[in-house]
Amino acid sequence: MNGRTILIIDDDELLVGAIEKKLQTAGFTVQTATTGSRGRELIRESPPDLVILDLALPDDDGTDICRTVRASSKVPIIMLTGRAEETDRIVGLELGADDYVTKPFSLSELVARARAVLRRIEPQKAQPEEPAVLSGAGVTVNMRAHEVLVDEAPVSLTPTEYKLLVALMKQQGEVVSAQKLLEAVWGYREYDTHLVEVHVANLRGKIEKDPKNPSRIHTLRAFGYRFG
Repeated sequence: MNGRTILIIDDDELLVGAIEKKLQTAGFTVQTATTGSRGRELIRESPPDLVILDLALPDDDGTDICRTVRASSKVPIIMLTGRAEETDRIVGLELGADDYVTKPFSLSELVARARAVLRRIEPQKAQPEEPAVLSGAGVTVNMRAHEVLVDEAPVSLTPTEYKLLVALMKQQGEVVSAQKLLEAVWGYREYDTHLVEVHVANLRGKIEKDPKNPSRIHTLRAFGYRFG
């Protein structure tokens, strides 16, 4: 995983410097931008492997940057947000951000989150005991090619959405709790289950005929989610 490039977009120069030093110590190559406009330039000119994005930028809208990136790229995004920015955080997740960290935060925690997100985009080989293809309810996942077909048409998913779909389809017909999905997809034993809720909604938007009346991913309140 070392050698991966991480772009930090945050106007707090002291914080950016601290994050940069911590990530470099962990073996990452780091790019930095203290304005949204510079961040956009770096994403276009030298696409990173991961973006750490502060939503509260003085010259730009972090959620708009997230929207722009996701329109043309699957590069993972970790949002940095303040405790009072819950609405922006949810909007960012709905736009395709993979994770968020609330300020103030531990630099070690941020590095751990970055590693976890980057692990999700590494090619995963199907284990011998696992099927090479998962299928059900009109959805087919080729585990070796990382291809997803919905009603025989290809669908583009982010790495997080793909892993979420696989986690649900591996237990097709069974109820999977949000906590188990957090651990299977994000690698977190305990965290805000809103992360799961928003990504399930995003996934439904791509694989359901009518996301408001889902027929593939069902919600069982207080229990979790069931595919099929």
